[in-house]
Parts: sequence; C-alpha cells; structure tokens
Amino acid sequence: MPDTNLPSIARSLHEPIADPYTPDDRPLLLGGSAVMCRLRENIETAVRSDAKVLITGETGVGKEIVARLIHRGGGRRRQPFVAINCAGLPDSLLESELFGHVRGSFTGAYRDKPGLASLADRGSLFLDELGEMSQRMQGVLLRFSETGEIHRIGSDRIEKRVDVRIIAATNRNLLERIGSGDFREDLYYRLNVIQVVIPPLRERGDDILLLFRHYLAQYSHTQGANAPAILPETEHLLLAHRWPGNVRELKNVAERIAVRHDGGPIRPETLPADVRAVAPAPAESTTSVEHPVVTSHPAAAAWNEMVVNGKSFWAVVRQQFMDRELTKNDVREIIKRGLQHTQGNYRKLIELFNLPTADYKRFLAFLYQHDCHLAFHPFREARPENVNETAVRA
Repeated sequence: MPDTNLPSIARSLHEPIADPYTPDDRPLLLGGSAVMCRLRENIETAVRSDAKVLITGETGVGKEIVARLIHRGGGRRRQPFVAINCAGLPDSLLESELFGHVRGSFTGAYRDKPGLASLADRGSLFLDELGEMSQRMQGVLLRFSETGEIHRIGSDRIEKRVDVRIIAATNRNLLERIGSGDFREDLYYRLNVIQVVIPPLRERGDDILLLFRHYLAQYSHTQGANAPAILPETEHLLLAHRWPGNVRELKNVAERIAVRHDGGPIRPETLPADVRAVAPAPAESTTSVEHPVVTSHPAAAAWNEMVVNGKSFWAVVRQQFMDRELTKNDVREIIKRGLQHTQGNYRKLIELFNLPTADYKRFLAFLYQHDCHLAFHPFREARPENVNETAVRA
C-alpha cells in the first residue's frame, strides 16, 4: 500500500508521537550523534517503501520504537500496528496468536479466535525477537510472508488473505544462526529487504547525557519535583559506563535516582555501583611509534590472544563481542591492525586470525553484519611487519 503523499518524519524522530491504536505508547528517538543521523536516514528509506523490514540491535536499544516510527511515517499509518513477541512461546501458542484458531481445535479453545495477522490487515505486523522462532514456525511464517494466507489452527481451509507489512526485529546474529542451522536462509532473505541497524548506547557519545537528562526530567516530573543538576564527575561516569542494557538500562537508572533523590545535585555516589565501576584505562604501549598498534585495552588483549597465543577469531573476538566485552570500535581496530599487516588482503587475514580458508565468506558476513568491515584500499601500500614485534602487552 505505498502512499505517494507521505509526511516527513524528521520532526517525529525528535519528539514523542502518539500512536492512535496505542495512545499511551509514545515512541521517542533522541540523539544527535553521527550514528543516530545514519539511523534516521535508514528509517526515512524504510518509510518511503512498503517493503519488509528487518531491525537488528542489542537488547534495550529501542527496536519497537523504530518499528512504530516506520509505521507512523508510512502509507499504512492510519491502519493498525500490531506487535507480538516471538520469544518464549511454544509453537502452538505462537501460531494461534498469529493466525488464530477455531473452536475445539485444542484443549481450551472454547471459541473461534482471529489471529493478530488478521487484526493487522492493511497495517503493520511487528514480530519482535524473530531469532527465537522455531524452525517449524519459521516455515509457517515464510509461507505467510509469500502468500498472505491465513490458515487458522483446526481449520481445513484457507480463511482469507490479508495485506500486512511485516516488520521484524532481533538481537541475534541471524547469519550465524543460518550457519548453525538454527534459522532458515530463505526466510532471512525474504524478510531482510530493508535492514535497519540500531547502534548500542555506548557508541552514541554525548547522546548518553542527552537521554539521561531527558528521562531524569521525565521521572522527576512524575514525582512532582524538578530534575536535579548533574555534577561533571557524575557525567564522566555516565559516559564511561558501557551500558550493556542500553537505553532500557539508562531509563531504569534515571527512574531509580528520581524516585530516591532527596535534593541537591547528583553526585557519583548517587549512581548504582555498577555504573560507578569504570573499566580499566588502556594500557600504555611500549611499541615504537613507527608501528601502529591496537591501543584499546580489550582489543589489545584479544589481538594478543589470536596473533601471539594462536587462538582463532571465532574463539576470541567473536565470542567477546557477543558477550559485549568488545565494542564495534574494538573489532574495527583489530581488523584495521590485521589489514595493516596483510596489506589489505582479507584472505591473508583469515590465516593471520587462525581461521580455515573455508571460513572466508562467514568471516566477511560477520564483519558486514556488524558494520565492522573496512575498505582494503588504504592498506594496499602499507609495509608488512613482523606481527610478533607489534603485539601489545595487554
């Protein structure tokens, strides 16, 4: 249902928007960092199309907010936005929730029930936590995404066909799950027409303070008080924290402070203990300045584990990245250092990182999926070095 007269969502990306079908839910996307500007551009691209969208990002970054913004800005904005969380539901219940059932089809089915896909007809269907869906349900969803046919549980016929825009979201690496056989490749390419990647909070710079002040003011107002000032040393701790729970964690911290605060500026000791615990500073490098090295402390340790101790990229970098011990910038720094050594040759990088040659495509897919792939051209004239001479003592 493309709409040739779409409203601009530039204003809506900065201010709350009331969804007519969920009036108490007001999507909000704040921030002026470079990564957020790119995110807004991707949302605008999704708004101009009626194609399926796959939203990826860590837990707590605001994937449903982005989904609602895409719906509210597009041609289906006057139609329902229907959301379902696919995680933790057994197949029978998830299928019933999505496509409905007829009376008597299973124990407890006392009446006919329409599914959420039917309720979303002519609107948008948001599938959260797509990566948790079973193989069987992936097959059911694939057929629905291709035909739009509603086949209720217990029915012996196709009930009807609906017109819905599917917006899916996941915090999983679906390419890796495809490689392990846990996710269908055909469904991935069916849904991944437009991909919107939401950056983690730790990569958004001063947006952290902007968001914290916003939610602190909001929760303070709820308590009937003005938002307290924030001391510079407290701001430093907020910026240094890695925020593994992303915006959801930040909102929780702001609310806890607003509820418990008894006046005066917010001091470091006001923050929760885990926020006050700053990660160790990067270790000093004793390597000659003629040889660029990995300078981030976590990245340096990972580099040495691979290049000096002979461990593989999957066992060290990928694992630590998935465990949030390494950031995207850390991974990019490791890739940059490797390309300096191989003069921009990604195939030699596979050998350097102790991977079999058969993993070449999987390695590149991992880098592209997480926006860690670097252009090889700047490294083609670089002078090869002895890797062991440039290892960093982490």
